Amino acid sequence: MTTTLYGIPNCDTVKKARTWLDKAGVKYVFHDFKKDGVDKKQLKDWADAAGWEILLNKAGTTFRKLPDDDKENLTEAKARRLMLENPSVIKRPVLDKDGRLFVGFKPDEYAVIFGK
Repeated sequence: MTTTLYGIPNCDTVKKARTWLDKAGVKYVFHDFKKDGVDKKQLKDWADAAGWEILLNKAGTTFRKLPDDDKENLTEAKARRLMLENPSVIKRPVLDKDGRLFVGFKPDEYAVIFGK
């Protein structure tokens, strides 16, 4: 089975997750949002699995810099469009382990996920 970590390499939380995975000896593929983008269908699947409200990082700098029109009256369709256009507004990291989705990084949660 496969493990993929999605995020942005210079994000502190992604760095912490990658360090945790490396120290735990977990083999994974890293997918860089900025370099490789995000697939429209994949984003829809993530929104269906985790909820678009969880995926949309409204606390981040990128979201705060968006025009007010983009930030107001959010719907799932509007949020997904924003995430496709600005992958930095996706909460990071997104971990896909064998088809199970986890958003964000918590060391204790990763320990349970990977049995470490």
